[in-house]
Amino acid sequence: MLKHLLVGAVAALAFSAPALAQSSKDIVGTWDYVSAETVAPDGKRTPTFGPNPKGIVIFQADGYYALIVTRADAPKFASNNRMQGTPEENKAIVQASISHFGKYTVNEADKTITFQVKTSTFPNWDGIDQKRPFTLSGDELKYTVPVASGRGGTAEVVLKRIK
Repeated sequence: MLKHLLVGAVAALAFSAPALAQSSKDIVGTWDYVSAETVAPDGKRTPTFGPNPKGIVIFQADGYYALIVTRADAPKFASNNRMQGTPEENKAIVQASISHFGKYTVNEADKTITFQVKTSTFPNWDGIDQKRPFTLSGDELKYTVPVASGRGGTAEVVLKRIK
């Protein structure tokens, strides 16, 4: 009787606990941005791409990924031609967005995703690996960018699985 109660209690805890990534297959899919914040060394938090970032991250089962994120309020070009942006318009767009793609791996032991960046709109990341600690709970994926590309400090990204 005690054995059955113990087994039942363990099973109940297992099913009620948040789902943590058990394998790299757990992050395969399409993810929508919830937030992206830069955390300064003094702890100050700033929404990197504004309060409502627009973006997507796609992790394929074959190990390829694509990521793009932009501010919801990115300014339009007055000329209506992306090749004729003013210096101010071009600067605003660079500061309002980032994208990169390549391959990724998941280290299940230390709960990290490594982005093997092939190409990025921030060329300093081209050809480098970026290791990012992550947590996965249900349909929410969070990861940290140890060195943010913009304001210094770190970046914290929260994504929600698109079903």
